[in-house]
Amino acid sequence: MSAPTLDDTLVRALVADAVTAPSQHNAQPWRFRYARADHTLTLDADPDRALPQADPTGRGLHLGCGAALLNLRVSAAHAGLHAAPALLPDPRRPAALAAVRLDASGEPVDPDLVGLHEAIHARHTSRLPYTDREIPPPVRTALLAAAAVEGACLTFLTGPHRETVLDLITQAEGYNRLDEARDAEQRRWTHETTAASPADDGIPDYAFGPRSPDATAPVRDFAGRRAQPGRAYATFERRPQLATLSTPGDAPADWLRGGQALQRVLLRATRQGLVSSFATQPVEWPDLRWILRDPVSGAGHVQMILRLGYGPEGPATPRRPVDQVLTITP
Repeated sequence: MSAPTLDDTLVRALVADAVTAPSQHNAQPWRFRYARADHTLTLDADPDRALPQADPTGRGLHLGCGAALLNLRVSAAHAGLHAAPALLPDPRRPAALAAVRLDASGEPVDPDLVGLHEAIHARHTSRLPYTDREIPPPVRTALLAAAAVEGACLTFLTGPHRETVLDLITQAEGYNRLDEARDAEQRRWTHETTAASPADDGIPDYAFGPRSPDATAPVRDFAGRRAQPGRAYATFERRPQLATLSTPGDAPADWLRGGQALQRVLLRATRQGLVSSFATQPVEWPDLRWILRDPVSGAGHVQMILRLGYGPEGPATPRRPVDQVLTITP
């Protein structure tokens, strides 16, 4: 295999793939800097896109940036590049989350990463109702393995624990609606779709999905307190297939690893024909988050609740142009 040409066009293509990653409220809290001299891409947190109410510690920001980092690794592997990230490379700059040196030596790359590339642009969050078709054990095993490769643990919820988590999702959704500051923050990152002023971030109304008639849908309702005339109602699946993603620790490096694991699971799920969404509400409330762990077999720190299954694909949500998030230096 010949070595790829590592030029600015290829770097832009890598970042274009990276930024398709999900992030809390689709805030896209990342910046990339590419140094031509040493072929290094640096991933920085964008503090202007932080969510101080829903994410005061920056945990969710790190998860989103970790997901973008995994996409970058997948895209690089697809291009024939090695891209081993160094997490938190500069203690003096906490906003520098990862440094990735791109190696165009032409040596074989990880085929598992290459195989995930076609899922990068196919994966979209689906807040629509899913069917009640169960995910087969071999597919679940593949998703568990995807998380484990990145040092995280994916656990499918069953029995009373699953019911407890569903209750926590409903409770946390209610807490969010009663919290003035959180509701205002969510409004900032949601918007109506207009041709006159298209947005390039946040959650557009067409991606909210339908309301549940009994207000127990296992997804976040981004409409919040707002009335949406003409918005459809729909019945969601009777037994949502939920999984928690946990990491051994709960520090910034763990959050970045968790974000990479999350995205690896999502891409693998997409390749397996699954759709997915998130239920982040209980994870955002410290007094609810600790209850998410299985009281019998749970370990580690829950970073995300995933809803997985079979159903309609969700619509694509907007992304900022590459030129807004990438800086290239000599």
